[in-house]
Amino acid sequence: MTITPDGLLLYCGALVILFLTPGPVWVAIIARGLTGGFSGAWPLAVGVSVGDMVWPLAAIFGLSGIVSVYAGFMDAMRWVAVAIFVLMGWLLIRHADRPIPQDSRLTRPGRWAGFAAGVAAILGNPKAILFYMGILPGFFDLRTITVPDIAAILAVSVAIPLTGNLIFALTVGRVRSVLSSPAALRRLNLTAGVLLLVVGGAIALM
Repeated sequence: MTITPDGLLLYCGALVILFLTPGPVWVAIIARGLTGGFSGAWPLAVGVSVGDMVWPLAAIFGLSGIVSVYAGFMDAMRWVAVAIFVLMGWLLIRHADRPIPQDSRLTRPGRWAGFAAGVAAILGNPKAILFYMGILPGFFDLRTITVPDIAAILAVSVAIPLTGNLIFALTVGRVRSVLSSPAALRRLNLTAGVLLLVVGGAIALM
């Protein structure tokens, strides 16, 4: 493997922060959990994990050709990642009181509907696209990446959000009360915003 443990650990931290940032997947899990319990919410979590495999692969293989042609591309992408993290953190802090938007298309009953909704939620989620396509290359040097590196990146890209979403589904009652409280949502957004700024600073110092 060419990626360092520190780089992989920092990437894992970024994945945790991405998961903690409220979005349509949160709302869909809450809605499905309230109507069908854990059995209604886990297919959506599995569907989301499919997208969490697609986007890293798209980023790695889609950008590898560019990297081989432009020597300074990786340095540029590292600063793009810094800028994105800082911008996302600043926007979360600025709009900490904003409620999470709801999308009824993500809450149709049935296991297959839940799975499909999870895939759609992650493949069409601008936050996920921005993270994987714009930020992932800032963590790893795509010029030297190997098959074991790709396997490690995919493993954590799937395992962390999937674990978080499944725990989320199990505790949907408590999560619902948190998200229904403007004060709690504001604290969550402020915390996630500060953490995003910290990760951006860490990438800048790598």
